Amino acid sequence: MEFKGAMGGIYRLTEWITRLAATNLLWAICSSPFLFFLIMKLLVMQQNLANESLQMNWAIAIVAPLTLFPATSALFTVVRKWNMGDTDVPIFRTFFVGYKENYKQSLIGGIFYTLLFAIMYLDYTVYMTQFRNMQLVGIIMLVLLLLLFVSLFNFFSMVVHYHMSIGMIIKNAVLLTLIRPFRVFSTLLGSGLLFYIGFRYPVLFVFFIISIIAWFAFFNFYATFNKMQEQMEKMQLKKEEEEAAKAAEQADGSVETIETVESAEPRSSDEKHDNLHK
Repeated sequence: MEFKGAMGGIYRLTEWITRLAATNLLWAICSSPFLFFLIMKLLVMQQNLANESLQMNWAIAIVAPLTLFPATSALFTVVRKWNMGDTDVPIFRTFFVGYKENYKQSLIGGIFYTLLFAIMYLDYTVYMTQFRNMQLVGIIMLVLLLLLFVSLFNFFSMVVHYHMSIGMIIKNAVLLTLIRPFRVFSTLLGSGLLFYIGFRYPVLFVFFIISIIAWFAFFNFYATFNKMQEQMEKMQLKKEEEEAAKAAEQADGSVETIETVESAEPRSSDEKHDNLHK
């Protein structure tokens, strides 16, 4: 039964609220070890407990590749379906199918990103606190950290959208961030706004914030993907047209050569004899 008018709008709104909330809850459950240590980290930071804060850093670094990255890939599997028009996809089944299919790549990518984040954050901290005369290097490391974080949006989108090696996915995620920064940084700004709203109303983190960010991130990635594919098709079509035109010119040249040769027919043997006689 399909509702129309105001009732139809309310029905569709409740459908989307249900979809977003269900997906967000699945992500939170699968990421719960990471979220637990993250909350503990924030609590010990408020109490200025240095040793406990360091221990939480180690715990977060260990569980992030095992839980956060696979759960986020599964979340992007669902929002990919939504962005491609399949809004009635079964959420529970799609989530865990994506979780299972992309677990290995998400784990390896998570280890790579976690190591890079740890090394670059350590360098940033050292340059900003220990070497006062080299704070410029620290600022550069901070910019690189931001770029690395932003590339995560493309990383998760590529994991669920392409069939390629994890090395190619990480490489292309970073390259796409550099050559198409507007879309990715618009995702970052939108995510920042949603996080601000989430900190004002923390319950929204449980039900909506993360799934909305994932939907918006894949929306921007998919728009970029379609635009680049369209440009490649235009370039390919132009190349084929140029090759066809070149082949046509060569064919015309060959026909003209044949016509010239045929028009220059040799004289008959009688004509040759008359000329010799003269």
